[in-house]
Amino acid sequence: MKLSVIIPVLNEETTVKTILDKVIGLKDIYEVIVINDGSTDKTLQILQKLKKSARFAKKLKIISHNTNLGKGGAVRSGIKMVKGDYTIIQDADLEYDPTEFPKLTNLITKSGVVYGSRIMGKSKHAYLRTYLGNIAITTFCNVLFGSKLTDSYTCYKLIPTNIFKSLNLKSSGFEIEAEITAKLLKKKIQIKEVAIKYKPRSYEKGKKIKAKDAIIGALVLLGIRFS
Repeated sequence: MKLSVIIPVLNEETTVKTILDKVIGLKDIYEVIVINDGSTDKTLQILQKLKKSARFAKKLKIISHNTNLGKGGAVRSGIKMVKGDYTIIQDADLEYDPTEFPKLTNLITKSGVVYGSRIMGKSKHAYLRTYLGNIAITTFCNVLFGSKLTDSYTCYKLIPTNIFKSLNLKSSGFEIEAEITAKLLKKKIQIKEVAIKYKPRSYEKGKKIKAKDAIIGALVLLGIRFS
């Protein structure tokens, strides 16, 4: 397996090296594409320094946006460069642990997709409202598409690259999660779920998704379902 990892990054100078150290040492990693999405701290300088080191030189690729385009914009930039057989998105904030990758890769097929479910993993959430919001939008997704997902907004979506590229993604913000799921379900692509660990962080420590993002995501689900 050749696994490509897309990592959108915005002002993660305290965590970006740690997450890259975790990812680069894993089995089957073909390339790591980091999208610096308009960071104003030292994130880009850290990435450039890592790129010069022997450990990261061959597999690390850096894309840098001059301004913040949002998670969706960063993911779309990354997808254009992906060359591995399979692709997964990894956040840079340490909420998701890359050592969980094998749980997903063990279930992947050429025609299917695997999601890492925080709900199945019974992980704690930093805020009740974000937990309930995730449940609500996943339930809404299931009603619209007749699916039985537990965590439609998980970051860990392991997708065959040819399928990922075929989705023709348009979203700029966190609604990219809704768009990916909706387009996969509309294409009748099987989505398996596996329990993963999840360590949430607070808004004070940099958590970025907000309630309005769930509303936008719900509208995206509706738009794709009835398009």
